[in-house]
Amino acid sequence: MPKKLQTCDFKETVAARVQKAPAFAQALLDEAITLFINGEPNSAKLVLRALVNPTMSNISAVFAAIKRHLNVEVHMQVVMA
Repeated sequence: MPKKLQTCDFKETVAARVQKAPAFAQALLDEAITLFINGEPNSAKLVLRALVNPTMSNISAVFAAIKRHLNVEVHMQVVMA
């Protein structure tokens, strides 16, 4: 009889990696901000769920809290398309 594969919950796996790898958490934050600024708030929300469970009404507070927790600054640059 084949061995049954043990699977992990995706959310638990990502949450564990966020706790162990600050660079991974920073990459998620960067991606979420980029998506949000580029007019894709629903996609940004999905990415942020790996870090927290945000609602659109408090997304600014979520970004601020994550920045404080990671001790990072967010810089934006507008370029002509």
